[in-house]
Amino acid sequence: MRKLFRYLKIYRKECILGPLFKLLEASFELLVPLVMAAIIDRGIAGSDRSLVLRLGLVLAGLGLVGLASAITAQYFAAKASVGFAAALRHQLFAHIQRLSFPDLDRLGSDTLITRMTSDVNQVQTGVNLALRLLLRSPFVVFGAMVMALTIDFQAALVFAAVIAALCAVVFGIMLWSIPRYQTVQKNLDGLLGLTRENLGGVRVLRAFNKQADEVRQFDAQNERLTRFGLFVGRVSAAMNPLTYVLLNLALVVLIHTGALQVDAGVLTQGQVVALVNYMSQILVELVKMANLILTITKAWACGNRLEQLLEVPAAVSGHEAAGAADAPAVVFDHVSLTYPGAGGEAICDLSFTIPRGTVFGIIGGTGSGKSSVVNLIPGFYKPTRGQVLVDGLSTAQWEDGALRARVGMAPQKAMLFRGTIRENLLWGDSTAPEAQLERALELSQSKEFVDRKDGGLDAPVEQGGRNLSGGQRQRLTIARAVVREPEILILDDSASALDFATDAKLRKALRTLRDTTVILVSQRASSIRFADQILVLDDGRAVGLGTHDALLETCPVYQEICASQFRKEA
Repeated sequence: MRKLFRYLKIYRKECILGPLFKLLEASFELLVPLVMAAIIDRGIAGSDRSLVLRLGLVLAGLGLVGLASAITAQYFAAKASVGFAAALRHQLFAHIQRLSFPDLDRLGSDTLITRMTSDVNQVQTGVNLALRLLLRSPFVVFGAMVMALTIDFQAALVFAAVIAALCAVVFGIMLWSIPRYQTVQKNLDGLLGLTRENLGGVRVLRAFNKQADEVRQFDAQNERLTRFGLFVGRVSAAMNPLTYVLLNLALVVLIHTGALQVDAGVLTQGQVVALVNYMSQILVELVKMANLILTITKAWACGNRLEQLLEVPAAVSGHEAAGAADAPAVVFDHVSLTYPGAGGEAICDLSFTIPRGTVFGIIGGTGSGKSSVVNLIPGFYKPTRGQVLVDGLSTAQWEDGALRARVGMAPQKAMLFRGTIRENLLWGDSTAPEAQLERALELSQSKEFVDRKDGGLDAPVEQGGRNLSGGQRQRLTIARAVVREPEILILDDSASALDFATDAKLRKALRTLRDTTVILVSQRASSIRFADQILVLDDGRAVGLGTHDALLETCPVYQEICASQFRKEA
């Protein structure tokens, strides 16, 4: 949590002025019981109405000045805390963008969302209250004790005993609560992850009538979070009644002692009232401090989670490099890949070469490692063994931006963003002219349906492309990859929603990309049968490499795929 305070540096002035104005307000508040004592002992006892009126105006003046000080302090505290939270969110978002794919897989999007929203809000609230009350409450507590000491030493001993007992209660509960609130936030991560999965897969859940099962699973997770949250909340909530009990017992002792002192002529009635007022101030401030410590406890636990996230090292990028023009486009040299936390290798000892300007096909069953292979080429993942060479240089040597500028990729899941078709295509190349966008639409077989839409390229696209069909989303995803005119174009099963006629037109159009190396990933043999080379994968291993005709002769896995898809023709 301490490392997060550097984001408060730009608000040094607010962090100083906020507490100072709060201390000014507290100073005026400490003077109020003395004025009240003077009103009782000198004004009321002496029947001096003019003195009562003058001291009453002094009380009103102290109240107004205190109110102005409190409002000013609140302004500075709010400005500092909100600015701090904004800077922290910016840093978190930028850091998440730099994390490697294995780290993102390990952390999970549910915990990242929780930390960007709930955790930052908790820290913001903690900073706000800390700037307002962290100095003010102790100042009033010890100030009231000192003022009581100036009135009567014996009564001040009661104050000292009460403050010691209350500190033991408050800090004991705080130390117990901090690790428990971290566990509450972790349980919240799990609940948010479950909710996100349900919302993302709502169509599948309804298709298989699994709503009741998911409701039961959600209820169980929610019940665990509720039970533990209530348990921690009950212990934390005991702080308020305990402080009230202790302070009210102290008031009883104080009034009894004060009555004896007044009867003996040691104290005046006004001084007893002042002592009771100071004890009441301590009561109010310690209740505030208890609530403040609960909030700071939550904020500290959330801040530690944010600090842990910021301490995850960003993906290390290689140096600026320039590949060799005569080298093969891609070379896999005894490459193996194991995902973090996986029980086995996703791909194992792959070796093959993709010459420049060729069409290279990758085929295999579900889970055979096709996407894992193509994710290694732009450096999304680093091989656990061996090396992947692009233009003669290992992906570890490439600077990420330079490497990915050479690669255009249409991922397995077609993802479009809210905006217009033009804005989505410009993600590929923000400087692309109109002619380049039109050519990408033609090549991806998207021009026909784009021209029919109102606005053409400026037709709206909803979040995730919800207002488009699956085939339209896939074609626009391919167009976005083509717009940047990459040296290597990867289509990761991105034509699975296309009909056979459109798929054939797309493959024919891809042949016109003379200087581009095209890597086609598909489960359809018809989509890759005319590739210059085809890699056949089975359980992460290469079981065949060659042309369509050669693989039909030598590769049983490829024969089985073709037989299942072209049974009548076979």
